[in-house]
Amino acid sequence: MSDLKDRLRADLTTAIKSRDEVRSSTLRMVLAAITNAEVAGKQARELSDDDIIGVLSSEAKKRREAATAFADGGRAEMAAKEVAEAAVIADYLPAQLSDQEIADLVTAAVAQVGAAGEGMKAMGKVMGVVTPQVKGRADGGAVAAEVRRQLGA
Repeated sequence: MSDLKDRLRADLTTAIKSRDEVRSSTLRMVLAAITNAEVAGKQARELSDDDIIGVLSSEAKKRREAATAFADGGRAEMAAKEVAEAAVIADYLPAQLSDQEIADLVTAAVAQVGAAGEGMKAMGKVMGVVTPQVKGRADGGAVAAEVRRQLGA
């Protein structure tokens, strides 16, 4: 049984009782996404906390992308709703890494795989080392951009 999933369910009950519309609707969506992930594939399974963090990360990314799209389209109230939902999801994710922390991890990974001077050919090797270290704690696009920058592309 997942502690994180139990916490999400308990917080949903609290949000409903306190009539917190944004939090309760966001937690309902997140729990539905977790359930969908559990029944996806050939066999239903219980997700671990790490798996749930993966689901939460992708849900948060969807909110960020939607907020940007709405803002670019001049739909400020819809963008604000997506930002508010992303903030609720962020409460359940591990603390996000700073740009400097990402840069330090990438630097260490480049040294570890001996990719210095190899250019973009080494991108996959470096991302393979960095990705498990930042799972749920950094946006993949930001990590990839830092890897590209350090590999001199």
